[in-house]
Amino acid sequence: QVQLVESGGGLVQSGGSLRLSCAASGSFFRISPMGWYRQAPGKQRELVAWITPGGTTSYADSVKGRFTISRDNGKNTVYLQMISLKSEDTAVYYCNTRQLNINWGQGTQVTVSS
Repeated sequence: QVQLVESGGGLVQSGGSLRLSCAASGSFFRISPMGWYRQAPGKQRELVAWITPGGTTSYADSVKGRFTISRDNGKNTVYLQMISLKSEDTAVYYCNTRQLNINWGQGTQVTVSS
């Protein structure tokens, strides 16, 4: 069964850190560019970072220098290390392929208190 399961979110103070994980089931993972997306209340879902199967990364300007995306193809898992968190990072975070061709998981809530 093709599935994405995000975890690692929580409540953190401004300036704090969190590490998100996304476990994928299905053979698509190893050949797919993977992205982390987020959706804040009242806003559209946006792409914050993505990584190719070979490890090339790209980031939205709003998170550049603070977020690091990585992947472990052996574990079918993609990670998002977040440091220097700001209140505007508060959102539900999701992973998916860059092509958005997998059903969305439940996401993981990140709340940054100021």
